[in-house]
Amino acid sequence: MITLSVIKADVGGYVGHSSSHPEVLEKAQEYLEKAKRSGLLVDFHVTRCGDDLQLIMTHEQGEENKQIHGLAWDTFVAATEVAKKLKLHGAGQDLLSDAFSGNVKGMGPGVAEMEFEERAAETVIVFMADKTSSGAWNMPLYKMFADPFNTIGLVIADDMHSGFSFEVHDVKESKKITFDAPEEIYDLLVFIGAPSRFMIKAVRHCASGDIAAVSSTQRLALIAGRYVGKDDPVCIVRSQGHFPAVGEVLEPFAMPGLVEGWMRGSHHGPLMPVALSDSNPTRFDGPPRVIAAGFQIANGVLVGPRDMFDDPSFDDARHVANVAAEYLRRHGPFEPHRLPLEEMEYTTMPTVRKKLEVRFSDI
Repeated sequence: MITLSVIKADVGGYVGHSSSHPEVLEKAQEYLEKAKRSGLLVDFHVTRCGDDLQLIMTHEQGEENKQIHGLAWDTFVAATEVAKKLKLHGAGQDLLSDAFSGNVKGMGPGVAEMEFEERAAETVIVFMADKTSSGAWNMPLYKMFADPFNTIGLVIADDMHSGFSFEVHDVKESKKITFDAPEEIYDLLVFIGAPSRFMIKAVRHCASGDIAAVSSTQRLALIAGRYVGKDDPVCIVRSQGHFPAVGEVLEPFAMPGLVEGWMRGSHHGPLMPVALSDSNPTRFDGPPRVIAAGFQIANGVLVGPRDMFDDPSFDDARHVANVAAEYLRRHGPFEPHRLPLEEMEYTTMPTVRKKLEVRFSDI
């Protein structure tokens, strides 16, 4: 069995919230290289999406392993020290605790992990997003694994025709529920259509039970009790065989759906699929970006990555995202550009309301 762990954190932005400094990535490379030499890791890849440091690791320790999570935490702490030395923006902002407690979940970093037996050809795509929340994966994952207009394999491939199950988390009530598709699609959509609260955590192949996809569902504001930055989630998707083909996995991003998290985490914006080199959101600190790193995994070794959105076929999606961003920006502080009031509870909104409470009177 091999475990693929993707753990990310914003440890400091360069410049502002737009990118990651090369020295931050170098420090992470140093820590993970040492872990690979010691045998803790089989392989790894260090990258970034916007100002988020991304650790992609393979190992044989299983999910939620203390050593692996401790390695990630120590790496983020060391990278934060580099960020502080360079006076980068928001150094260590995703590290919400002073000490590691055995698992980074609930401590700020985003985590997506899956354990599986390697297939003869193991194709995996790691999606990483910036300036958005964990619910950003709901619509793409639904399209990949439940929508035949996106994934024709659901109709014409014998080994996919039984469908997929969706594990959905209620992040406000800390509960979970599983839906089978296609039988329970309508029930599923009732919940995942509200991505600020209900998020797809995992997808499994119904016939075999094999893990197909897993995402990070950490909500920083819910953990910290205040706005400390957006979640900037990650998602792992297995492809080919009895999972959707690579083209079916990427196709949902041809439509840049609206997600929350733009500018101070308080605005909706289009999720723009970009190459790694273009994941430097600057316009109004956005618009939100998503990158896709494709790998073949061979005995735990990460063969790759291929920059999957570095493709002119996504030029129209980027154009539509820019048009949508311009349209939304013209709304300024008004909804639907700004998030609805119930999603503004971690900003100044409650303070302003409390200050003016005595001035409100009955109609």
